[in-house]
Amino acid sequence: MTRIADLSPDKMTPEQRRVHDMIASGPRGVVQGPLRVWLHSPALAERAQALGAFCRYGSSLPAKLSELAIIVTGAYWRAGFEWHIHAPIAIKAGIAPAAVEAIRTGRDPGFANEDEAAVHAFARELLQTRTVSEATFARARAALGELAVVDLVGVLGYYGFISMTINAFAVPLPDGEPDPFAA
Repeated sequence: MTRIADLSPDKMTPEQRRVHDMIASGPRGVVQGPLRVWLHSPALAERAQALGAFCRYGSSLPAKLSELAIIVTGAYWRAGFEWHIHAPIAIKAGIAPAAVEAIRTGRDPGFANEDEAAVHAFARELLQTRTVSEATFARARAALGELAVVDLVGVLGYYGFISMTINAFAVPLPDGEPDPFAA
């Protein structure tokens, strides 16, 4: 159960309702999970969802690589709601199901494509060590280009924020869905 009350439309302030409707009418089409938590602070919700829309739909990263970065972040934070939403999207975008499962369980996905391997290595290293070695940075820059490396860090940061919100507020999985990170 979430640690914060879910805002039903009849209990929202006009500002919360405006932001809710803006999010719902955008590319997501729904206001769920951490976005619902953020509605308690409509100014935060408005700005965070705009950054999220860019990270998910507008960055220079192809969807496959963006979704890869998202699931690496979700697995690192063990954010079940995030994993539940994005693991199927990552598979649909072209990440092999076996690689998705390896990421979930902390194993090496063994990517053959250099762009996937570079994103995975960069994301894991940054999340685990809080820095990136020169070799890992050079690999990512060679595989993706500088613009995409900047966008990659943005995606990792935004989905870290998403994952922290999920974990801090105990955002539940949809009814009946198992926790992908339960021991």
